[in-house]
Amino acid sequence: MNIKSLLLGSAAALVAVSGARAADAVVVAEPEPAEYVRICDVYGAGYFYIPGTETCLRIGGYVRYDIGVGDVGTFTGATSGDYEDGGENDTYWKRARFTLKTWTGQETELGTLKTFTETRFNFGNSQGSADFVNTPGGPIFFPNEAGNTGVSLNFAWIQLGGLRVGKDESAFDTFIGYAGNVMNDTLVPYGGFDTNVVQYYFDAGNGFSAVVSLEEGYGDFTIDSYVPHVVGGVKWTQGWGAITGVVAYDSNYEEVAGKVRLDVTPMENLSLFIMAGYGTDDNYTDTSYVFDANGRGMYKLWSGNWAVWGGGTYTINEKTSFNTQVSYDEGKNLGVVANIAYDIVPGLTITAEASYFSLGEDSVSNWTGADDDDSFGGQLRFQRSF
Repeated sequence: MNIKSLLLGSAAALVAVSGARAADAVVVAEPEPAEYVRICDVYGAGYFYIPGTETCLRIGGYVRYDIGVGDVGTFTGATSGDYEDGGENDTYWKRARFTLKTWTGQETELGTLKTFTETRFNFGNSQGSADFVNTPGGPIFFPNEAGNTGVSLNFAWIQLGGLRVGKDESAFDTFIGYAGNVMNDTLVPYGGFDTNVVQYYFDAGNGFSAVVSLEEGYGDFTIDSYVPHVVGGVKWTQGWGAITGVVAYDSNYEEVAGKVRLDVTPMENLSLFIMAGYGTDDNYTDTSYVFDANGRGMYKLWSGNWAVWGGGTYTINEKTSFNTQVSYDEGKNLGVVANIAYDIVPGLTITAEASYFSLGEDSVSNWTGADDDDSFGGQLRFQRSF
């Protein structure tokens, strides 16, 4: 009995000690589950969910390098003061650009909430002539020095459903479309771009859509009262192409301009367009306080009342495309542009473009700055998009 009692007592002691040690044991908390970035494919490729939210974000942009020569277009060759004798030399026009873009999307009870931003950073030499100072002995030219040429906010808008507010380009251009896949697409200009907007987009189905846009304008074309510029447009899109029309009211001068456009795709690798514009200009020259007395406003920037643009894109193969545009206005300004774009590898494109411009009657205020009857220019672009 003594032995049995001893054994039972020893067992009880062991249980007590084990319980005490168990009570003193350190409990290690399990790690929080890691929240990895989730892909969001609702709005297209490249979107991901911002961790902890239901907002989808995409980040992109491009790095670009342009080399321009010649005397025509928005990408003209430049001139510089000679370092040795102070004369004037022709030189390259060059620009490096980094563009950062962001997109967001989120579904709400009032529709899709979206944003878009685009910011551009530039480095290059000045476009056009070098600076000079008139002296009794004649003009002294200064070198056309390269440097940082500024940061620009090109887009920054918010859209909920069909309502869009913020910094955009005018619906007079974005809704109807730009004038071809060429770099020098404004040899004959087809409308102003930068503006703050309050817009509403409407999709009626069956290919019909419409837009109404209240716009502030920019620079000399900024509204001068509470009355905004107004743009309205309608579009019908089908498998063969589209028909689009836009009308704009310039509130500063009470002038009206409009454009109509036809896009067609006659074959899988060929797309063509033709666009015509007409605008009134009576008040541009009748007022005593006018920024441009040659009949140009926020929307009718071409010379005379009417202008036409046409061109297209032919896809030669999966890497190469040919793009062209021809433009002409009532002021007898003629522009012809063509380029070849080649995808070296996915995301890296090189484009070589040639431009010709014939100066019309309105030589004093021509948009391009060309001062010769016939001008030529060329441009080479390297662009890495991501």
